[in-house]
Amino acid sequence: MLGLPGSVVLVAAATKPWRQAAEYDTVVTMVAVRKHLPTLMTVDEFLVWDSDDLTGRRWQLIDGEPVLMAPAADPHSRIQAELVRLLGNHLLASGRPCAVVVAPGVVPRVRSNENFRIPDLGVTCAPPSDKVMVPDPVLLIEILSPGNAAKTRSNVWTYTTIPSVQEILVVHSTRMEIELLRRGPDGNWPDSPATLKAADQLELACIGFAVPVADAYRTAGLSR
Repeated sequence: MLGLPGSVVLVAAATKPWRQAAEYDTVVTMVAVRKHLPTLMTVDEFLVWDSDDLTGRRWQLIDGEPVLMAPAADPHSRIQAELVRLLGNHLLASGRPCAVVVAPGVVPRVRSNENFRIPDLGVTCAPPSDKVMVPDPVLLIEILSPGNAAKTRSNVWTYTTIPSVQEILVVHSTRMEIELLRRGPDGNWPDSPATLKAADQLELACIGFAVPVADAYRTAGLSR
């Protein structure tokens, strides 16, 4: 059960099976070392920080430390693009005032001054904003690759602390499998995600969306 931000929440979170890999990903995540890399930063400092990185890759702020995100592999990028198409087409056809956002910046409720996380995709039904953070996301999606499992699990835990988030997807990139977490009517999150295979139907209640899981992998070149 999620409570107020603080150490009690972090301890309780560790009892959830799907959160076991999400203790402190500063232990398992390689922080890019640059000449002028600060030791610790706040979110405000991070948002105005110049990394001197000319690669165009994105950075996250994880517990106060800037972390360079690894470039996505081809299956990851193909799955991401397919999900953008599926979700975007659905929102357009349904007339919902919602938008799919690629790499949305989000700030969790816990340790909010030290964390700026970037999921692969998000959906928000809030009006457009000129801010860096995406306002009131209802759905957040992470695409799980073999090399980023610990970081992804850590991000998922932080997403559950964002009040507007109703559903979270962890989409595997090496097999046709999606993990779905859905907030309950009481506001709490389940002990473990629903695991969906290729033949299953992926249903997202927050935006009235439903497609076969296999559709997300249409161009990824994976067998079931």
